[in-house]
Amino acid sequence: MNQKTAVVTGANRGIGFEIARQLGALKWEVLLTARNAIKGSNAASELRKLGYDVDFLELDVANEVSISDFIRKLGDTAPEVDVLINNAGVYLDGNQQAHRVDFDIVHDTMQVNFYGPWQLIIGILPFLRKSSDPRIINISSGMGALNEMGGGYPAYRVSKTALNSLTKMLASELSSIKISTMCPGWVRTDMGGSGATRSVEKGAETAIWLATGHDISSGKFYRDKKVIKW
Repeated sequence: MNQKTAVVTGANRGIGFEIARQLGALKWEVLLTARNAIKGSNAASELRKLGYDVDFLELDVANEVSISDFIRKLGDTAPEVDVLINNAGVYLDGNQQAHRVDFDIVHDTMQVNFYGPWQLIIGILPFLRKSSDPRIINISSGMGALNEMGGGYPAYRVSKTALNSLTKMLASELSSIKISTMCPGWVRTDMGGSGATRSVEKGAETAIWLATGHDISSGKFYRDKKVIKW
């Protein structure tokens, strides 16, 4: 069986690092990305010490030039990609509310959580199309689900709602690629905080299932390996 290859963004820590670790343990080739070259290199080195096939490529999803450079370097590293996991994200809202929001925060959040993943997907499509079972997994949040929508945290919520919409559009347009979005839940990471209810292992669980499972439906929103409402 040919070795599978995954690109995981924002994987120097937290859920992204755990996804990379678990895929490495499953004998996948993992291309770990991060915007900070030192932190990304150290994370990849840590996983290689465990015997995993993990390499680092620098990528700042908020920067179009960085995305273009990454795609070019990817061509020298991996002839094809089986799974893209858009994990990189920011949570900048603090005490923001939709009726009195700082639009610089909205812009910066959308750039990382939505525009960057969208641009990266388009750039990586030629690599995915070479795979026999290509998949895209967008790490979203229940905070972006219209069914669960509430007040507060407007930039983050809107960015994840937009990412969910992109998942639906692409799944409709690209029938040969399984495209999913998922909510990891409230996870104990730098973003989620120490009071969160879930471990990083639990937070990564659905992403691993979406990357490796045999009966995955495209164009769906998942939590705990089950479809949830948009």
